[in-house]
Amino acid sequence: MNPGRLNSENGQISKTISILLNSRSKWGDASVTKISEEYKTPFHVLVSCVLSLRTKDAVTSEASSKLFARAGSPEELLKIPGRELERLIYPVGFYRTKAKNLRAICSILLENFDGNVPCEFDLLMSLPGVGRKTANLVLAKGFGIPAICVDTHVHRIANRLGWIETRNPEQTESELKKLLPKQLWIEINDLLVPFGQKICQPVSPWCSRCDVEELCERRGVEKSR
Repeated sequence: MNPGRLNSENGQISKTISILLNSRSKWGDASVTKISEEYKTPFHVLVSCVLSLRTKDAVTSEASSKLFARAGSPEELLKIPGRELERLIYPVGFYRTKAKNLRAICSILLENFDGNVPCEFDLLMSLPGVGRKTANLVLAKGFGIPAICVDTHVHRIANRLGWIETRNPEQTESELKKLLPKQLWIEINDLLVPFGQKICQPVSPWCSRCDVEELCERRGVEKSR
């Protein structure tokens, strides 16, 4: 990641990214990032993304590991009975719905894509339980295709820092694409998610521990630690 390639108008953003990059080892990686580095296939990234929705990272990692020990392909996942699949991924949020979605996704992949995960945004969005965040993360971490995955952390922090002023994640994605060169698109999620989990939290962020406090506009921050 080379923040120095941002234009002069975005010097503050470049400086902020450089500082966060140097601090990154303090927070570790998000669960899906770890999974993508361990398994390195679009299918594993897609499944872990589906499991991660509204679920804490530690739970996502454990559930993904248990499931991948049994199934590393759509064919293998469909061999697992529905109730057993639910037990494998429990206690991820909405585990029953996610089990149904995973089975439906695997059926579609086998029927329409020869068992492969498609590398097109619209095709990914057509899969059950897959929204913009998941589709972009699969493109980025599964295929290495430049895409900005905007979750609650990226949306909150980009606005809090004063980089943008948007109302929802889709607007944030659009604005960040204008601000950041493509070589930064994939890693901005990797950078801001663990930062948001450990430091720049939704309520009462740890501003006293933040390495970029002096560069932050603190938009929407009413109370901090």
